[in-house]
Order: sequence, then C-alpha cells, then structure tokens
Amino acid sequence: MRPEPSVILLTTLIGAGQGLFLAIYTAHGLALFDLVPAADSRGFDVVGSVIALALTGAGLVASFFHLGRPERAWRAIAQWRTSWLSREVIVLPAFMFAVFLYGLAHLAGWRPVLAELPGGGAIDLATVFGLVATLLGFALFICTGMIYACLPFLREWHSPLTPINFLLLGCASGFTLAAAFSTAAAPELTRLFTGYALAFTLLGLAGRGAALIRNRRLKPKSTLQTAIGIKHPRIAQKSMGFQSGSFNTREFFHGRPPGTLRWVKWAFLTAAFAVPALLLAAALFGSSAALLALAFVVQFAGLVAERWFFFAEANHPQNLYYQAVA
Repeated sequence: MRPEPSVILLTTLIGAGQGLFLAIYTAHGLALFDLVPAADSRGFDVVGSVIALALTGAGLVASFFHLGRPERAWRAIAQWRTSWLSREVIVLPAFMFAVFLYGLAHLAGWRPVLAELPGGGAIDLATVFGLVATLLGFALFICTGMIYACLPFLREWHSPLTPINFLLLGCASGFTLAAAFSTAAAPELTRLFTGYALAFTLLGLAGRGAALIRNRRLKPKSTLQTAIGIKHPRIAQKSMGFQSGSFNTREFFHGRPPGTLRWVKWAFLTAAFAVPALLLAAALFGSSAALLALAFVVQFAGLVAERWFFFAEANHPQNLYYQAVA
C-alpha cells in the first residue's frame, strides 16, 4: 500500500496523545491509593491534558489532508454500525472532550467528592472524567487498529497483533513523553513513568517483532495466473497496461524498491525501540531530563518510520496484476 503522510501523522500523534493521558491518569489512580505521591494538579494534570489535547488535535487536523472533500468529513460517522473508521471518527472527539473536562476540573477546582475509598482516597469529579477518558482512549486504540485489522485481503494487517501494537506503541511514546514532561512538572513521578515507558517499549518491540516474523512467513494465496485467469506456467508482465498511471497503480503500491523497505525496517527497529530503551534504562539511574527528552524525540521519529513501513509492507492482491509499474 502507499503510505499517506497525513495518516501516518494522524496515527502516531493521536497514539502519543492517548498514551500521555493514560500515563497522567495512571499516576492519578495510583495516588488515590497512596502508592505514589500526588502531583500538583495545575502543573501536571492540567498542562499534561493540554499537551495530550494538542497532540490528538494535531493528528485530527493532519487527517483532513487525506480527504478529497474535507467539507464532507462529517458523513464519515454515518456507517458507525459496520465501519471501524466511523467509530474512530466518533470516539476520537469524545476522547478529546473527556480529556478537556478532566483538565478543566483540575484547573477550575471542580472536584466535589463523590465517594471515598476504604484507604481514605477520594473519588471526585476529575477522577470520573479521567476514567471516562481512559476507557475512550482504549476504545480509540481498538478502533484505529481494527480499521486495518478487519481487512482480510490485506493479510499483513489482518491479525490481532495490529490493534495490540497500536496500543503498545502509543503507550510507549506517551509514557516516554510523560517521563520527560514529569522532570519539570512532577519530578517525584519521573522514575515511575520511565519504568513504564521502558516496559512498554520492550513490549512494543516484542509485539512488532512478532508481526514482522508472522508477515515474513505469509505465502500468497493467489498467483499471476489466477489474477488474470490464464493458466500458462510462464507469464511475464512487460508494462502496466496503461499509457499513464491510474488510481490502482498510485494507491495500492508504495513505488519503492525492496531495498528501501529493508533499511526502513532496521531504522525503525533501532530508533523506535533499541535506542529509546537504552536511553530510558540510563535515565532510570539518573532521571536526566535531556536523556528522556532525547528518548521521546528519537522514539517518535522511529514510530513515524514504523508507520510508513506498516503501510508499505501491506501487499494488496491487485498488485499481482500490476506487477510492472513503469
């Protein structure tokens, strides 16, 4: 498939935003049980929510560049009963609104106690807003991943590993960003977020590695003979059959030589997983703001490359027919 820059930015930016908010609410939930110190709500929860909204909002804006008729984008919700894309279009703004309410509750002090935990922790309005946003965040990961996993003819995507990896990679980048952000806003939580970020990075490497191994073992169900209905054992396509390109030759093939995919694969494995894991492990012993900021920048760049590879790796069956694109 042809990687679309706007979709690459959409999925990586909203994934980081979701992961960041999950990190913020994880600290909030642990503080309810006195497992970690409570962070300053205005300096950490409010600013963190703003950053999460900025990332998801930037991803939403980027998605409009992929639309032929942006003014008709609202129609995408019409098929919510059957389309994962429609569900994503509904869940994304709902998630953003819940994050907004969570940050606003902390900023304005709208925190009436609704219930008390046995250990003394208080469940207030911000906790409820955060729980709703967390559930919507997980739902959004599922919707985004299932847009691709539900397509049986794109076998590289048609796997439970696809939504799982969207979740793991989003959490990896989000928790890494939370670790870097906490060095200024909540230093007492930096080690917590760094440990989580390292764990999600390693889990992401395991999940993405499993997908690479699985996809490498896939064998085509069709051949050029079955694609064009000719049973001759030797068929060689010399041209794509058109005087110029078409929608088929533009949208369903990345147009890059096999060598490009190989070096992009090793580049994203290094930048998205290996280097950030080393930087995060080093930061666990020193909590260096520079190391954590560098880890996020390198990891996010690696995840952009990973998402490019994710799209380019998918081999549409129609490419059997359009083998020669010249």
